[in-house]
Amino acid sequence: MTTTIRLIISPKGQTLLETKGFAGGSCREASEFLERALGSTTFEQLTSEFHQTSEASELALERR
Repeated sequence: MTTTIRLIISPKGQTLLETKGFAGGSCREASEFLERALGSTTFEQLTSEFHQTSEASELALERR
């Protein structure tokens, strides 16, 4: 599965960081450098991918 990190910056300077294709906490590891560079987090919304284990992700890929 392809993994992506998307950084959106609004005209007012607000930032939104989205990760896709990561299983479990690997999204946090992959985006940690950006989170540190951007400063404090004001809101975090975890997706269903975050609650998957790597094994569950592999099974989902095999079923496709």
